[in-house]
Amino acid sequence: MVKHGKQYQDAAKAVEHDKSYSPIEALTLAKETAKAKFDETVELHMRTSSDPRHADQLVRGVVLLPHGLGKQVRVLVFAAGEAATAARQAGADYVGDDDLVKKVEEGWVDFDVAIATPDLMGKVGRLGRVLGRRGLMPNPRAGTVVQPQDFARAINEAKQGRIEFRLDRTAIIHVPLGKVSFDAEKLLENMNALLDTVIKARPSAVKGQFIRTAYLTTTMGPSIKLDVSRMLTMSN
Repeated sequence: MVKHGKQYQDAAKAVEHDKSYSPIEALTLAKETAKAKFDETVELHMRTSSDPRHADQLVRGVVLLPHGLGKQVRVLVFAAGEAATAARQAGADYVGDDDLVKKVEEGWVDFDVAIATPDLMGKVGRLGRVLGRRGLMPNPRAGTVVQPQDFARAINEAKQGRIEFRLDRTAIIHVPLGKVSFDAEKLLENMNALLDTVIKARPSAVKGQFIRTAYLTTTMGPSIKLDVSRMLTMSN
């Protein structure tokens, strides 16, 4: 059992654990109960009715949050020659070919988004053990395997708050919504944009209610249960 400090316990007292909160109530409460000395991240955790053991029930997608994530996003681009020059000009933080592949292969992952040109995916594909489990592997469906002429768009979107979501092994989707310092209304707009995209990504093989339960948390704060029906109504 996790032992929490007095600050957390005091914050948890403000949450009625047998109550399901509307999205705006939950976001307001999350901001009020965030007591850390840094700007905590607001996170949404949704348990779905998908079965991750079946390929036709996996959920994965990308959303561009209207108000971003409130953090500096470090973008790495695997590119060579003229493409590498284009990546640097487009604002990439790290650019390289064999040198970066070797560095990541050795365990370096000090970046938030990885982009690659199609011709380098043969090399980048070897990094699945490092990048895959962190959700950082470039993927055409996620818009992170692109031609050099698309670097500016892909890098700009990544830095503005483009996030990739995916189902984990326990059928839960974990996603950041922004920072505690955001207005509750901006966090709500980010949440609605995310929900719209997640619902559209629902696999046809999944029957019945797709999102079963949902909780809002901050980095160091208590969990706040969301009223799923009200959450889904507001996103429509």
